[in-house]
Amino acid sequence: MSSTNNLVELVEDNGVAWITLNRPDKLNSLTADMLHALQEHVSRVSTSDTIRAMVLTGSGRAFCAGQDLADVEGVDLGDVLDQHYNPLIRAIKGLNLPVIACVNGVAAGAGANLALSCDLVLAGASAKFIQSFSLLGLVPDAGGTWALPKLIGLPRAMGLCLSAEPLSASKAEDWGLIWRCIDDDKLMEETTALATHLASQPTTGLAFTKQLLNSSSTRSLDEQLDMERDFQSAACQTKDYKEGLNAFLGKRKPEFTGK
Repeated sequence: MSSTNNLVELVEDNGVAWITLNRPDKLNSLTADMLHALQEHVSRVSTSDTIRAMVLTGSGRAFCAGQDLADVEGVDLGDVLDQHYNPLIRAIKGLNLPVIACVNGVAAGAGANLALSCDLVLAGASAKFIQSFSLLGLVPDAGGTWALPKLIGLPRAMGLCLSAEPLSASKAEDWGLIWRCIDDDKLMEETTALATHLASQPTTGLAFTKQLLNSSSTRSLDEQLDMERDFQSAACQTKDYKEGLNAFLGKRKPEFTGK
């Protein structure tokens, strides 16, 4: 599977869908056309029989500088969220496969929160995360007010959102906002290795794990224990569990299919 336009590119390689924001002259700031293309690409990934992991990244020296404000001048931004961002964030969070953000430079505003909607965030050492909304009299969106307090706690989330101070990739890793900060020249190599590894794993089980972790903060311990029981019951019926068990007992490397 591959799809290319002037704004967003989708390429499949070794079971990994690479979605690349491709507007480097504008730091990959988002337009309605780009957001529409992103939604279409994520939808294609969700229905693919061959894709088992996804990477979202940007071309050039930025991941994404957020919304292109010239593209929404005079528009009710609530409508933009309703039509574009909210469906996109829901679609990314709902993917039944691992999703990696490869943050290769600045991630600001909705661009930062788009990265945080992914399951794992790898960032180059020069990358920065900026909740820039307050500089314009706006509120954080694209799921930022949901993700930030859960990831780093209310005091740090409040500080980032009210001050709009840039957060370095290394500090973002220290705070637990992202999975890993990587030297810039190794970022793509390590992202490729991780994505390829995840695509070779029992992705149905990984999808169950994602659902359990994402829902855990809204449930009591008793409710979560019951969910773990139900998902484990489903997981042990998969072909991948049988393959994993046979490989373990046979002392060989498993060959998972994601089924």
